[in-house]
Amino acid sequence: MAASMTSSSIMGTRVATSQRMAVQARATAVPTATLRQDAVRFAKAAGVGAASLALTLAAQAVTVKAGADGGGLQFDPSEVTIKAGETVTWKNNAGFPHNVVFDEDSIPEGASAGPLSHEDYLNAPGETVSSKFTTPGEYSYYCEPHQGAGMAGKVIVQ
Repeated sequence: MAASMTSSSIMGTRVATSQRMAVQARATAVPTATLRQDAVRFAKAAGVGAASLALTLAAQAVTVKAGADGGGLQFDPSEVTIKAGETVTWKNNAGFPHNVVFDEDSIPEGASAGPLSHEDYLNAPGETVSSKFTTPGEYSYYCEPHQGAGMAGKVIVQ
């Protein structure tokens, strides 16, 4: 018995197939439950990814090094600009003990220096403290043990 040949196009290329193979291909059902499950899994993964991205973008954080890479007594960068509701994290970059202190006279009216300040020392490299800023304005701060050496910084909240 001779199988008759038909041709079909796959990605622009003509391919000859026997009618018997074509019938078998049509007779094989694609399990729709599996396709549906795969689509649901993909959507869930995409949704989780989108939610994570939205959280990351909504809660931007800026990191300031306490102590320069070369060991200098300074905040790096010494001035940062953020939006209201964002967070600044100070990370001890050198082995010196550092802290972050805000003065009531150097912050916007309506803000409180107490919750923003971190008077306990960051003693080891890598230790961090963070503050969230909600009131727009300029916030000046300093490192208590190194204030005399000029270790000071500024947060500008828009």
